Amino acid sequence: MSTTLIYNAIIYTEDTVLEQGAILLKDGKIDAVSNLEISSKNAENMINANGKMIIPGFIDGHIHGAYGADVMDGTYEALDIMATKLPQEGTTSFLATTITQSPDQITKALQNVANYLHRKKNTAEIIGVHLEGPFIAKEKAGAQPEEYIMPPDIDLFEAWQKEAQGLIKTVTFAPELDTTGEFIEYLNRQSINMSAGHTNASFSDMKNVTELGVTQLTHLCNAMNGIHHRDIGAVGAAFMLDPLYAEIIADKVHVSAEMLKMAYQMIGSDRLLLITDAMRAKGLANGNYDLGGQRVTVDNNTAILEDGTLAGSTLKMIDAVKNMLELTNADTKDIIKMTAVNPAKRMNIFSRKGSIKAGKDADILVVNNQWEIAYTFCHGEIAYRGEIR
Repeated sequence: MSTTLIYNAIIYTEDTVLEQGAILLKDGKIDAVSNLEISSKNAENMINANGKMIIPGFIDGHIHGAYGADVMDGTYEALDIMATKLPQEGTTSFLATTITQSPDQITKALQNVANYLHRKKNTAEIIGVHLEGPFIAKEKAGAQPEEYIMPPDIDLFEAWQKEAQGLIKTVTFAPELDTTGEFIEYLNRQSINMSAGHTNASFSDMKNVTELGVTQLTHLCNAMNGIHHRDIGAVGAAFMLDPLYAEIIADKVHVSAEMLKMAYQMIGSDRLLLITDAMRAKGLANGNYDLGGQRVTVDNNTAILEDGTLAGSTLKMIDAVKNMLELTNADTKDIIKMTAVNPAKRMNIFSRKGSIKAGKDADILVVNNQWEIAYTFCHGEIAYRGEIR
């Protein structure tokens, strides 16, 4: 592995901001961070950041596909395309996300993720699986194929987790369908991140299950009950319940600009998680694509099924960041929380990712004040070079 010294940078560390900082990347880790000059001895590469910012790499906790590939393809090539391309948008780690499909197809996708070898250090790391469905409400299916939806099943989940070699980190399900509470109790014992999504849950339902450990919402506002004056639903729960984190697709399509502003004002950066929920058309031209065996038409950054239902996004993480900066009073520290700190903590990997600190994985971005990416580093290796310097 190479050793790289980046200097003359504004570095957002875990604890402070270094205005004239330097960072040494060695053996895939952050070796040293200082506001003083770090010795360049034995550094194979030296980069003058010219006053640009260095921040933690983005962690996308909900992404189905990109650049023609999809997790449900169940192939090494699909995962490799995603891992190779995502650093272009600042993503250095992600959860490979499944969709409601037949048990056999989900099994194949999970086995593929478990067998995928992270051979190249200069690619985004697959840090686990987000199992979205099939334990969801048919009334809130969205783009999830209804014919494969089923009630929560502990035995089936156990079998899938075994095939995934323990890599399922987040499960999206409709908690109101777990009428006995056994599924929630089981996932809680396994320290699985439980996310309510594609759900018909009322505010009362969400209040109850939050107390049991369901402390996340999947793509806030989409495929859930919105705010009504007699029941503020799952969206209102995100606003009112402090233990509840919320994913949000900040593309101004899934959630309007006004709702993005409101969500940020009501929830704040401490509990929001920026995700893309992207499908295979991300990074490609308008046209017809596939999602879970369904025909999807992509036009003007909007992906829809034949009946007009939104079907994932073509959003890039760096564009989600720019949208939040444009629409809210979020600053760089807030962006870091929503794209790195919060997801790392939700996935129980904050000990090695999600912030800039000596000893952590060298997953970092070098960006200018326009949020254009100069460099993306994955495990200390350059995974993407932007056009700016």
